[in-house]
Amino acid sequence: MKFNKWTVGLAAVGAISLTSAARADDAPKMSQLNIAESGTTISGYIDVAAQYNAGNVGEMGYTDIPAGTSSDKVDSFSLNTFDIAIDKPQDDSPWAAGYHGELEFGQDLVYSGYPSSSSSSSSGYGYAVRQAYVVVRTPVGNGIDWKVGVMDDIIGYESNTDGANPNYTRSIGYFYEPTTLVGMIGSYKVNDMITVQAGLAENWTGYSGNSEVSSKTFAGAIALTAPDSWGWAKGATLNLGALVNPYKYGTDNYYVGLTVPTPISALKMGYAFDLYSDADSGYGNPHNNSGWVLGMYGCYQATDKLSLNLRGEYYDFADGEGPYFAANYPYNQRGNGLGEEITATVQYNLWANVISRVEFRWDHVDSGNAFGVGGNSSSESFSGYTDPNSNSFLLAVNLIYTF
Repeated sequence: MKFNKWTVGLAAVGAISLTSAARADDAPKMSQLNIAESGTTISGYIDVAAQYNAGNVGEMGYTDIPAGTSSDKVDSFSLNTFDIAIDKPQDDSPWAAGYHGELEFGQDLVYSGYPSSSSSSSSGYGYAVRQAYVVVRTPVGNGIDWKVGVMDDIIGYESNTDGANPNYTRSIGYFYEPTTLVGMIGSYKVNDMITVQAGLAENWTGYSGNSEVSSKTFAGAIALTAPDSWGWAKGATLNLGALVNPYKYGTDNYYVGLTVPTPISALKMGYAFDLYSDADSGYGNPHNNSGWVLGMYGCYQATDKLSLNLRGEYYDFADGEGPYFAANYPYNQRGNGLGEEITATVQYNLWANVISRVEFRWDHVDSGNAFGVGGNSSSESFSGYTDPNSNSFLLAVNLIYTF
């Protein structure tokens, strides 16, 4: 799998979003169905998988397993995502307008808070509004495009779109970031090398125990792209972003991402650093729930259809737990917060419009226990259940059909 140039990915979504720096240049693209002659299109994908988890499955189905691997899919077949989107893209006019609406069904919902109650049913399958926004342009300079509504987050190395990532499972860094924002984000392309984004969003921590829950998060990001004059390094991208919430129960995210071509045309490297800080001053500790994740990606496009993708991450959760807002409470260390994960993925696109993958993942904590049966705190009893351990192993087969 190859990484797309970030600017190409930006153009594909209307020059609005600083999503993942890891995009698949040669992955099957979503075809679009024109509705009458209005310019409205429908697109989407279906993501299914079979997953085997070795050595970390406890009695009665209780498990603490790594972020991105989902306890709902232990030793199971799964419908991960059925995603369908309706778009009316902007044209080139100075006051252009458009919209994007996107629904998801399945077990791997990108949670945006809509519906505001539970987004999943007792069977583990539910629905959610992933994105729904209006985009308008104001003719200032080169033109500022504004998204208003629910939209994908503007920071992070990996995308909310399953097939746009080089691996089947999500990274730990992905779970350090909010997946969506509710607010207004403006994007301005200074030139072919510089694009900036800034805006205001609702407090995405989801904390509702205080009247100040209406506080806002300040969002900003910048993308720097190497010009053609850089030779083999042309198209290299550096992404910098931050989400800052001054509210006393707010959380701050800081992100640095880099995608670098190499002198070997088939090989591209990527790097990501996520820093998370939970200013939980209500408990007298301004940075109790904090931590960081350092990730490295390697993608080798062996043939037009075959790619080899490797991801490695090292993290430190300062309080021994991952961020509470993650979709599946990623780690419960019962020890220190240091650990790592390595994921190897072989992708071979045998069928048209289908991404097919086989993946192996190993997660490890350096001290204490994290994986297996148990409660969500060290004080809870493990009596009668399988002991937790410091390693987790996963083997999965993944198919994604795009339309």
